[in-house]
Parts: sequence; structure tokens; C-alpha cells
Amino acid sequence: MNDAGKAPLVSSADRTGTGLEFLRKMVSGEYANLPIGDHLGFRIAAVEKGRVSVVGRPDERSYNLLKSVHGGWIATVLDTALALSGLSTLGADQTFTTLDIRINYLRPITVETGEVTAHGSVIQAGRKVAYCEARLVDGAGKLLAHGTGSCLILPRGESGQSGTDPK
Repeated sequence: MNDAGKAPLVSSADRTGTGLEFLRKMVSGEYANLPIGDHLGFRIAAVEKGRVSVVGRPDERSYNLLKSVHGGWIATVLDTALALSGLSTLGADQTFTTLDIRINYLRPITVETGEVTAHGSVIQAGRKVAYCEARLVDGAGKLLAHGTGSCLILPRGESGQSGTDPK
């Protein structure tokens, strides 16, 4: 914790240790929640190697013109769950970036849906690419949306950044 009593925001690029260790610090509150999660109303709730659960409660600020939750909110939660499931398998010397996502919207979500949970998991991981999925369910376990995606696995540089040089 910092002087203000708030957990510090630590990026994946600045982490020490494995991806799993980093995510466990976020779940425990030692590190701050994802900024996008704070903005959109979701948080990482549980993590184990190859699996992450993200819990959220959209409100009317997330609505589209059809008075249901916008697909972008759903895609963000699913992308977070599937990508972080990939991160949970990485060593201290690795980082990642999302290559692609595909989302299937199965049921509308409204404020009345209540809290939803995205369960992300690694389907197959190789040396360079991890294939992942996430399932968004309501409190009763009803499937609302499903996403698949792939993450590019990269070596971390000495500064903690990816092995690519943006210069």
C-alpha cells in the first residue's frame, strides 16, 4: 500500500515474478484493480494457473440505444478474462498482447441481470501463442456471451517491457 492507503497501480510490464504471482497480488488488493475495470465496473475476482474470473455489474451508463448493455462492455470483460488467463501461465521473463478476439452475444444484458462473471481459460498454449476462451454468465449460471481469442507471447526486455523496440 502507498501512503494514501490505496494499493499501487502496477502494470504487467512493470511486474516482478510470474504472471500468476502478479494477478494474485491484484486479487488480494496488494496491487490496484485494472483502470478499465474501475471505469467500467468490473474486477478480477479469482485466479489460478490458466484460469481467471472477472466479476462486474454494468449500469445504465453501459447501455446502447436498445436499453441493454453495449457489446463493447461485454467484449471488454471477455477480452480481460481470456487475456489474463493467458497471462496467468507466463513466466517472469515473458509478456503478452492480444492478437484477436471473437465474441458471440447470446442474450441481452440489462441492469436487472445483476452481477455477471466472465470465466477465462487457456485452451492451448504454445511457445509463441496462447489460445483462450471466456464465458460470461449471470448469477444463475446462464450463458450470456462467449469469446475466444489468441495472445502473442513475447520475451520481456531488461526493463520489463516486451522484447520489441518501438523506436
